[in-house]
Amino acid sequence: MENTVKFAVIPCAGRGTRFLPVSKGCAKEMLNIVDKPTLDYIVNELVDSGITDIVFIVSEGKDEIKKYYSRDVSYENELIKAGKKEYADMIMKISEKANFHYVNQKELLGLGHAVLQAKEVIGKNDFVVCCGDDIVTYKGEAPTRQLINAFLKADHHTIVGGQKVAPEMICKYGSMDIKKDIDGKLFELKGEVEKPKMEEAPSFYASLGKWVFNYHIFDALESTPKGKGGEIQLTDAISLLMKTEKVYFYDFVGKRYDCGDKLGFVEAVIDIALNREDIGEQVKEHIKSLKL
Repeated sequence: MENTVKFAVIPCAGRGTRFLPVSKGCAKEMLNIVDKPTLDYIVNELVDSGITDIVFIVSEGKDEIKKYYSRDVSYENELIKAGKKEYADMIMKISEKANFHYVNQKELLGLGHAVLQAKEVIGKNDFVVCCGDDIVTYKGEAPTRQLINAFLKADHHTIVGGQKVAPEMICKYGSMDIKKDIDGKLFELKGEVEKPKMEEAPSFYASLGKWVFNYHIFDALESTPKGKGGEIQLTDAISLLMKTEKVYFYDFVGKRYDCGDKLGFVEAVIDIALNREDIGEQVKEHIKSLKL
């Protein structure tokens, strides 16, 4: 199936208060998991999914994101002169992963508002949205590519990406109200209930920070009134969109980490380090030595 979805939006404007004090001096998306920033795991997944253009929605003080994804020829030359060409090549390739665009979100008015800021860059193209602190490790097909395939199968209608979670965890997420099971992985939706109590959840399929949209979402966002906290909620815009076109949920395959949460971040660091070819065995031996 030919991939016609080439654009992605990553909202990165949040202040990261759950990671204070470090997020006062460093964008939370740039906190490192071993030797790469959290954000780069998302970018790599998008590139693996065939995305060519990535739009970062940033705010004041997030300059290190642009610095990371831009060429630094003087530093490359410095590394080459020091006999470290492999490192020079490594940092050069970062800037060549995709075409990177930056849009400043002047007011932090919610995830829906952040996505709306990308309208001018996206135009009438289909596009992916990935939250800037949700990463997924995978073997085989990238989760975002799984969602894109579902989007193409569903005639370019909105796909909400997620997985089934433990019943006691559904109160943290949007719960899918399922209208029709298409093939055991793809479901047509009749609604979404935001952070329900376990006993009130329509299902335990949860929205987990990945979506594929056509450009109609921008019309829905522009028509969505401000909700809780004076923010424009993406979930509200999707509910509005459901009145005029079908919306689907896809249960993607992969191990997802909420890196906006301290425990989720630490779990990602440990698991990714354990699976590294260069340090995995040493990390495993260190954990064994702790005799927990």
